[in-house]
Amino acid sequence: MSDLFETAIVQKRNVLNELRANNLTLQELRFFSIYLSKINPYDKSTRTVTFKLSDFQKIMDFKRLNIVQLKAATDSLLTKLVHIPLESGGYDSFQLFKKCRIDKNNSGEWYVSIDAHDDALPLMFDFKDRYFKYALWNALRLKSANQIRMYEILKQYETIGKREIKISDLRELLGIAPNEYPRWNNFKARVLDSCQQALKETTDICFTYERGKTGTGGKWLTIIFHISKNTDYVDQLTLFEFIGEGGGATAEPPEQQLEFCNTKADDNTAFYSGACDDEFTVTEIESLIAIINTMELPPHEMGAAFARYHYLLEQYTRFKAIAERTAIKNRYSYFYTMIQAERDKQRGEQP
Repeated sequence: MSDLFETAIVQKRNVLNELRANNLTLQELRFFSIYLSKINPYDKSTRTVTFKLSDFQKIMDFKRLNIVQLKAATDSLLTKLVHIPLESGGYDSFQLFKKCRIDKNNSGEWYVSIDAHDDALPLMFDFKDRYFKYALWNALRLKSANQIRMYEILKQYETIGKREIKISDLRELLGIAPNEYPRWNNFKARVLDSCQQALKETTDICFTYERGKTGTGGKWLTIIFHISKNTDYVDQLTLFEFIGEGGGATAEPPEQQLEFCNTKADDNTAFYSGACDDEFTVTEIESLIAIINTMELPPHEMGAAFARYHYLLEQYTRFKAIAERTAIKNRYSYFYTMIQAERDKQRGEQP
């Protein structure tokens, strides 16, 4: 039985919600929402949150456990930065989290704990106004980072029922890169309409939108959202049920879960395939490793094979974040081109 809350409330300061997304993946956004739901915002002693390793595995959508993947995931969480604007026009910059521990408890069960950064505490605790809240279940069925961010961006303004925002600001809040969806029709279909459908189907709010201020040739400069309550959604999903569903991960027997720290690389395609969620064929993995073998990689404490695995995992994680926001027809070809471009960049070659 999981010890995660069956129901939980996320309380989030407006200033934290208005921060520009910093390449947070769907899994990281979901994890942060779960973290906020498990702390008591009026008690800083709850700043360290502990998860069973098997629960963390399913939240982060790992299909298998190994030390390299876990280190990559926790390292990524520990490097997430926030930038708080100052009245002078400058900003304060600091990390959201400062420490992560993976260890065994007194019962011999593996766990993951994470602690907020001291500078981030005012964003998470003891706030008295200018915040909003939502039931965690709203974030659990959403399928992309865009959808979670759109939900939070609009949920903040639910009581007002309307929000007008610059298109450029909306793109930044959603974490969409300048070169993504440069054509309005693509942005409208893959972001606005996709989020509209997802929120209507799975959350407690829904929205319509219309053109606000316009520029040359009728270009949309701002967009006006009309936000309303939604009762026409699928059943609420508790955190316990979400962990049970596993988001695609399969539960392993406890004795197998505890072996991850003893993982050894046989330097074969099966080992490297795990870094890519076993998505690609043996031949495709071998082609990727052939490119990586020509690159200079940072040394890894567990050897050259783990250095290659770690690099492949980092690139695949980046690829998945892109795939959440962009329709990719041939996933392997796209990923292969990404790795090849990184190799050429390292060599100083022009694409």
